Amino acid sequence: MFIIDGNNLLHSIHKGGPDSGLISDVGLCRIIGRYLKLTGQKGEIIFDGTGPRDKSGFDNISNLEVFFAGLGTDTDTVIEDKVVANTAPRRLTIVSSDRRLRKAARARKAISLKSEVFWSNIQKQLSRKKTTKEPAAKRRGLSDGETKQWLEFFGLEQ
Repeated sequence: MFIIDGNNLLHSIHKGGPDSGLISDVGLCRIIGRYLKLTGQKGEIIFDGTGPRDKSGFDNISNLEVFFAGLGTDTDTVIEDKVVANTAPRRLTIVSSDRRLRKAARARKAISLKSEVFWSNIQKQLSRKKTTKEPAAKRRGLSDGETKQWLEFFGLEQ
């Protein structure tokens, strides 16, 4: 299970290059959702503040729950609390380049992954071409009956 520092990841992406500034929080969540669905994993992403008034853009994102820290706290505190409260912290992967969160993850023996590395993994995984499985008949070839039918059809009877 991934727990992702949303603002930290967005900042890391925007720092990455000229085209990277085009990704919004909703766009980021949709990309992460595709990645998680493809890899068969689940995750949570937390952003600072209360988020936009209309949060419908965050609905129906595969394998990803979206949270906002709210007014009285910040993302780092929410993630730290999640790490401390988790009953199986070794199954967690904390995504943040923030030292405080990386330290909290190590303290509970959770995996810590820098935002840049996580984003790179997503880009690699989503850019892979999907291979389609060849039909078994292609390797097996035609049966004797099918071969006879085609020979008759083309007037090549033997």
